[in-house]
Amino acid sequence: MPGENLTRDEARERAALLSVDGYEVALDLRSAVGDGGAEPRTFRSVTVIRFRCDEPGASSFADLIAPSVTSITLNGKDLDPGAVFDGSRILLEDLAAENELTVHAQCAYSRTGEGMHRFVDPEDGEVYLYTQYEPADARRVYANFEQPDLKAPYRFEVRAPEGWTVWSNGAGELKDGVWRFAETKPISTYITCVVAGPYHHVTDHYERVFEDGTKLEIPLGAMCRKGLAPHFDAEDVFLVTKQGLDFFHDHFDYPYPFGKYDQAFVPEYNLGAMENPGLVTFREEYIFRGKVTQASYEARANVILHEMAHMWFGDLVTMEWWDDLWLKESFADFMGTFVNVGATRFTDAWITFANRRKAWAYRADQLPSTHPITADIRDLQDAKLNFDGITYAKGASVLKQLVAYVGQDAFLEGARRYFKRNAYGNTRLGDLLSVLAETSGRDMTVWARSWLQTAGVNSLIPQVLLDTEGGRIAELAVVQEAPEAYPELRPHRVAVGLYRRTPEGALERYARVETDVEGPRTVVAELAGAEAPELVLVNDDDLTYCKVRFDETSLATLREHLGALTDPLARALCWSALWNLTRDALLPARDFIGLVLRFAGRESDIGVLQMLHAWANSALVHYAAPAWRATGERLVAEGALRELRAAEPGGEHQLAWARFFATVTSAEADLALLKGLLDGTETVDGLAVDQELRWAFLEPLAAHGVADEAVLAAELARDDTASGKRHQVRCLAARPSAAVKAQAWARVVESDALSNALVEATIAGFGLPSQRELTAPYAEKYFAVIERVWRERSIQIGMDVVRGLYPSYQDRPETLAATDAWLEAHADAAPALRRLVLEARDDLARALRGQECDAAAAGR
Repeated sequence: MPGENLTRDEARERAALLSVDGYEVALDLRSAVGDGGAEPRTFRSVTVIRFRCDEPGASSFADLIAPSVTSITLNGKDLDPGAVFDGSRILLEDLAAENELTVHAQCAYSRTGEGMHRFVDPEDGEVYLYTQYEPADARRVYANFEQPDLKAPYRFEVRAPEGWTVWSNGAGELKDGVWRFAETKPISTYITCVVAGPYHHVTDHYERVFEDGTKLEIPLGAMCRKGLAPHFDAEDVFLVTKQGLDFFHDHFDYPYPFGKYDQAFVPEYNLGAMENPGLVTFREEYIFRGKVTQASYEARANVILHEMAHMWFGDLVTMEWWDDLWLKESFADFMGTFVNVGATRFTDAWITFANRRKAWAYRADQLPSTHPITADIRDLQDAKLNFDGITYAKGASVLKQLVAYVGQDAFLEGARRYFKRNAYGNTRLGDLLSVLAETSGRDMTVWARSWLQTAGVNSLIPQVLLDTEGGRIAELAVVQEAPEAYPELRPHRVAVGLYRRTPEGALERYARVETDVEGPRTVVAELAGAEAPELVLVNDDDLTYCKVRFDETSLATLREHLGALTDPLARALCWSALWNLTRDALLPARDFIGLVLRFAGRESDIGVLQMLHAWANSALVHYAAPAWRATGERLVAEGALRELRAAEPGGEHQLAWARFFATVTSAEADLALLKGLLDGTETVDGLAVDQELRWAFLEPLAAHGVADEAVLAAELARDDTASGKRHQVRCLAARPSAAVKAQAWARVVESDALSNALVEATIAGFGLPSQRELTAPYAEKYFAVIERVWRERSIQIGMDVVRGLYPSYQDRPETLAATDAWLEAHADAAPALRRLVLEARDDLARALRGQECDAAAAGR
């Protein structure tokens, strides 16, 4: 039998044969504490599965990844584990019409964030456990049928160390030393969950009275490690939670179906969050140990609401197979922002979506691995890699376009019918399209083919012809282009905005027309006769998903007056378009950096400002000509320091500029300033250097040899926490020493002793743009080891290593050639591994094209 992978064909065959009536899972987690003895440390897992078979006498298999299996019983008959268990599958032969499978196993605690993750808090020695399964790691904790369309109810019971609290999807109680949990509704394996440990736990309550007088009551809980309790603002988490529950009940007409609503913030988490019904898990970095900007609170609220949307899109109604992953992720991504704007204090969240979320989508959609939103997912490795910018952000952008296309009322009514018809079931694309066709009266097949079943991003370019006097528009058209590899021209519902400067100098919109763009050229007849614009914005209000281009007049206006654009969403859209021009080698990196230095200090939206900082740094590191890079570094650091000193004391803009300054600085005087801010000999009026900011300042000091191992050890003693340890590991790996780099490489590549979080921290410190020469020898080593790493390590660690250690800072044609040689020599490597290498290659090739564009601007 095959190994840990599972193909779509195998899943379909098994789903056609089997249906599952229920699971009973008993876990003994008392082994999580104390001396673990031999590695791997394991726990006892006992699973009873009741299931039916449509073809008695047929064979199938159950899934389990475990170091050892004690016993397997099928319909009262003991099976030899050595004969039927191969390490990932249990062979089930001669099935009856009704079956009962019992599996006793010793399953392994995880250090990679996959399965039952075990974390030891360095601050107090406490042990914390949580599970994370998507797409297929529940089989690391209990035997099951690991595919989304074999739903079933679950009963969990857990033995845990004394003094611990245990949570699962259903409500639980401790009796006679065992935590027993209420049976769940029918759900998929990947959203079952257990969280256990001495977590700090806060409770609240939500209730809702419906029009018919019935009352819905939902117990709320939130938990985190005890060490984070002083920083845990649970009241804000509960506020957003209640606002979200109100909004979804107002619009979905389907009461929350999973009883309680717990939210656990857990350590060393690979994802942002996971939508386990009744027990949502989040990365604990959403608990802020220091001062952060409102963009961080908005992002957390977005994630809370994203996961809440999954209770309906994904948990109540689930895709049959990972091909239709978008049926949950695109909707949740869209709803996260939709509800943030409609129900919380973050009423400008669409600006963040346009500026930050879509940037992820645009990048992903131009990679060689781009795919339709409804993807071709052959197996679990494909599925793991498709939690990407297409499935999330492009899908959400397309849904925003759909709302503009069919109308918000029709969209929400379609959702309501979708839930009621498919509750606790599994669906495909056609199930959603049929209800949307009903509610909108539109034929959805053409829209779906263009938007969901084809890849690539269109560009929309304005063409403006003025009358003979030059004072008014004779004709304004929108030209649509598509990349050669993906030539689909799509229907776009867009708003076209015209902007001019007022006598006071503000750049403001004076005309707007909403229209449908179809085919290669669409004339916007309504704008004929309008005053000549200084700026044409062809996707005003961000209704569609496209790359915005500018005519010459508009681009010239932005070069001189971008900061005068008063509407924050329009400004964000223009920044996004300029960044796409830079990535496409149509705007020199030095020009983009110049725009940031001129106008970012006037940016009012903190999320946009922080995105501009990230883009400016990327432009400098990847797209600037190497010969200009040192000049660019000096200009950016000078500009960042100037804005830091000019920002409102104690404000969030000041904090953002401080962090950006630390990211880009390398000059001796600037490093001395950072050192002085740490030891108190220097100050910036209003800037509070809290513990998180101290680590942000220490990284560049370590990377440039100013902060040595002793300094970093002293800082860890000051912040002897899990967060402090991650920061210290990153800073240690950042030190400019060949021996340090060799040690960091060995710890990540040659050993599996580090946890997922410390692997991530080590990789982050290892590869820095200021140390290109120091890490150059590792380019050849990278290609020599990645296939072995992919084969021997978990897929999560494999992804971290292959992505994180790719020699992207060796940005020269030789690295491109070495990548091509590896791809040619490893044509039969795992498709998921090849995809990661192809994506890294594409990023490097794009960087080299950008550098050529920037170098050509040197002589201007």
